[in-house]
Amino acid sequence: MQNKGLVRLFAILFGLVSIYQLSFTFKANQIEGDAETQAIEKIAETEDDYRSKRSQDEASYLASIAKDTVYNIGVAKYTYDEVKSNAMNLGLDLKGGINVILQVSVKDILKGLANNTKDPIFNQALDNASEVQKNSQNTYLEDFFAEFDKIKGDTKLASPDIFYTKDLDGEIDGSMTDEEVQKIIQTKIDESVVSAFEVLRKRIDGLGVTSPTIQRLGNSGRILIELPGIKDIEKAERNFTTMAQLQFWDAYKGPQFLDFLGQANEVLKPLVEQEKPEEVAESNDSEDATAQDAVDELLGEATTDSTEVASTVNPIFDLIKNINRDPRSPVVATFALSDKETILEYLNKKEVRALLPAELRYTKFAFGKPVKGSELVDLYALAGNREDIPQLSGAVVTDARVSFGLTGEPEVSMQMNAKGAKIWEKMTGDAFNNRSQIAIVLDDVVYSAPGVTKGAISGGNSSISGNFDVSEADDLANVLRAGKLPASADIISSEVVGPSLGQEAIDSGTMSFIIALIVVLLWMIFYYGKAGGFADIAMLFNILLIFGILSGLGAVLTLPGIAGIVLTIGMSVDANVLIFERIREELTKGKGLKDSIKDGFGNALSSILDANITTGLTALILFIFGSGPIKGFATTLLIGIGTSLFTAIFITRLLIDWYVNKGGQLSFSTPITKNLFRNINIEFLKKRKVAFIISGILIALSLGSLFTNGLDQGVDFVGGRTYQVRFANDVNASEITSELSKPDIFGSAEAKTFGAANQLKITTKYKVDESGAEVDAEIKEKLYKGLQPYLEGLTLEKFLDLTDDTKQVGLMQSDKVSPTIADDIKQNSVWAVLGSLVVVFLYILIRFKRWQYSLGAVAAVFHDVLIVLGIFSLTYKFMPFNMEINQAFIAAILTVIGYSLNDTVVVFDRIREFFNEHTNWKFDRVVNESLSSTLSRTLNTSLTTLVVLLAIFIFGGDSIRGFMFALIVGVIVGTYSSLFIATPIMYDTVDKLDDKKKS
Repeated sequence: MQNKGLVRLFAILFGLVSIYQLSFTFKANQIEGDAETQAIEKIAETEDDYRSKRSQDEASYLASIAKDTVYNIGVAKYTYDEVKSNAMNLGLDLKGGINVILQVSVKDILKGLANNTKDPIFNQALDNASEVQKNSQNTYLEDFFAEFDKIKGDTKLASPDIFYTKDLDGEIDGSMTDEEVQKIIQTKIDESVVSAFEVLRKRIDGLGVTSPTIQRLGNSGRILIELPGIKDIEKAERNFTTMAQLQFWDAYKGPQFLDFLGQANEVLKPLVEQEKPEEVAESNDSEDATAQDAVDELLGEATTDSTEVASTVNPIFDLIKNINRDPRSPVVATFALSDKETILEYLNKKEVRALLPAELRYTKFAFGKPVKGSELVDLYALAGNREDIPQLSGAVVTDARVSFGLTGEPEVSMQMNAKGAKIWEKMTGDAFNNRSQIAIVLDDVVYSAPGVTKGAISGGNSSISGNFDVSEADDLANVLRAGKLPASADIISSEVVGPSLGQEAIDSGTMSFIIALIVVLLWMIFYYGKAGGFADIAMLFNILLIFGILSGLGAVLTLPGIAGIVLTIGMSVDANVLIFERIREELTKGKGLKDSIKDGFGNALSSILDANITTGLTALILFIFGSGPIKGFATTLLIGIGTSLFTAIFITRLLIDWYVNKGGQLSFSTPITKNLFRNINIEFLKKRKVAFIISGILIALSLGSLFTNGLDQGVDFVGGRTYQVRFANDVNASEITSELSKPDIFGSAEAKTFGAANQLKITTKYKVDESGAEVDAEIKEKLYKGLQPYLEGLTLEKFLDLTDDTKQVGLMQSDKVSPTIADDIKQNSVWAVLGSLVVVFLYILIRFKRWQYSLGAVAAVFHDVLIVLGIFSLTYKFMPFNMEINQAFIAAILTVIGYSLNDTVVVFDRIREFFNEHTNWKFDRVVNESLSSTLSRTLNTSLTTLVVLLAIFIFGGDSIRGFMFALIVGVIVGTYSSLFIATPIMYDTVDKLDDKKKS
């Protein structure tokens, strides 16, 4: 080998750089371990909420040393922040945490740009676009423009009632065409999404999470956020979705509206569907009785007996829990939290608003936060105006911090800019003079409505109180500092993994990695003797390089990523096997050891490059279309392919040449394996018709099952919510499915055993089209209600708690995918598979110059994919592990495609070689000899890869078992198809004139 010195230098440098990069990971782990130990020693388990306190203590300690030098290597010193930024990042599935995709509401932005116009065509187009979006692959804006075009008539987007407004004056004028306006609106939407992105980035920075990920997803208005390691999931979700639209409104006195409520109640009676009598009479506790007395007094029916009350429909009064009679209070009445939306709907009906006196016609009704310790909320009446613009907004807030009031309760202190301070001074002065209150409203919720007791407040200081705990106050201060979102943001996809589940994934991933590595190392020595030992050294160096590069690139290591590394180990054997088999062939021809080594490495190079490039192309497509853990799998696979090539071609050669040059002897086999697969001469082509029949039967069975049984599509593809729940004892999945499918729970749900018999994966589409914290909370409460008989006294709080590192019972993981994003995932998956086939077809066409080679390879891949799908369809109902068709399955399919092509290309490469070397052979002999000569390599590589996959399948954990099963089936079918499908189809379609020596 030429340039040995240069290769040796590069190898040493690469190794040192990898060790240097990995040292940051070891140092960061050591520091974080010290922080955890310190928190455990400081905060006892007997303290309330000790886990949250420990987590905060760890974060505080790490923040305190962020700028301190913690790592000194002599030539350089590094702070903790620098160490952490250079350390390898663990993904969600290994560290726990949350991954969400937020959809910034383009609809809200459009409404804002149009000044909340009442134009019927504009609003109808918005509603139509929202409906179309459920099954559309376009962006919301594209669908809005399309729907507007359908119904616009003579109305233009540049109409004064739509986008030709005061805010857009100078950018849009009435003479513009719709196409011109569309470009401007698209720019405005992009600016708003960028603004939302920046606001969210600032909020995430305020959470103190290490190695967060936040990125925009195209021009769809979607933002991906991943926070590995965060334990307070609710805190994170609040920061994602809180708009932080802070407003200050003058508040009316509550009793001013008592007559209005009575009139509204009467007007609503004929408008509201009659309720069942038993529903009215159901509630008879003391609280409701007190409320009823107040209502009766308003109605003038204090003497009405309970039977008469039960038969009377009072849309508003039946829902009142308490009526305020304090003339100083801004509270109108108190309602149940669950009735909040109903009451707002009633009060905003045009028939009801018409009852308001002229001086109150612009009243804005809003509810407060739930009363502490109850499910009750107070209704407020705010002094609105024609434009629905508050007297003061949060845009004037320059800083917000947590402070504590006179009673010791946490609150949020704010500082305003000069403009805001001036308006605030006038507002508070007026409130003092009028003895009125100012409502502090955040995202349409009244947090507090204090009176002003000491005159006008100057200097721009204010505070928000409202039944906070310290964590909630800190969240509010954080979002106010970061600024408000330009529009609402809904979580349309989420994955939440508890830290205990993440630790289990680390343990199982490490176990599978070690076992697979040991098996491969021993196999290489068993089969190739001392030469196998040199290959093992190169393989270990390969692993060092993979981890070093991952760390250096700042890549995220996931459980599928570990699987990718383990799979790389198995596949990296292939390059060494190809080389060693060629060396054995050269030795069989009678060449000397050094010449055989030289020619073996040289002759194997073409096959090695072709095989790895085809696999690399499919991995690249997976990287482009994948996300989260699947992208982690593709990343490690791509890196592994590159490092495997380097170590097999150069490092193994360096070691072997060094050993041989110093007089060592190598046989490249052991006494047991010396004559294995020697002098094989199988006429594969004569058996192709039998193979075609077998494959035809398998494909027919697969297609039949796909049309009858279908596939178990995961929420990735159909939308919905899944919950991984663990119980103290074994449970019956069918029994729990029935329990959760009751009308008062989900109506429809499915529970499947997930790994052990005490663990279930529960899927439901209940309220799949709805989002928001209240909906998520409702569904989790229903889940708990349905499972409560099996939870042995576990409280709702403990059931949902995902902060416990040692949690073994309760909710362990949750996932949510909206139907819209599920459609996108499904479409991307189809494009990924089709794209990989097209790319591979073209690559093989370029390399082998004949379309028949490409046809054979792609036909074999179709064959493999169909059979893998068929086996999943036939077996998913009774297999004891998850066999959902999801993003991970698509990753497996693409890997199968790459592996199958790897085998096929090696055979094709040998056919091309024999075709040129043996010009007197008929083409069928060329093909048969090529298949026979590569059989040792094919079986050796396949067996090694299968053993590796089995190690991951058995020890890698429940979440990855279905993924591994797909790969195992794919490797078996792919090995078969490379011998009996790809090559025979190529042979049957190749131009017979290409057979240079026919008869």
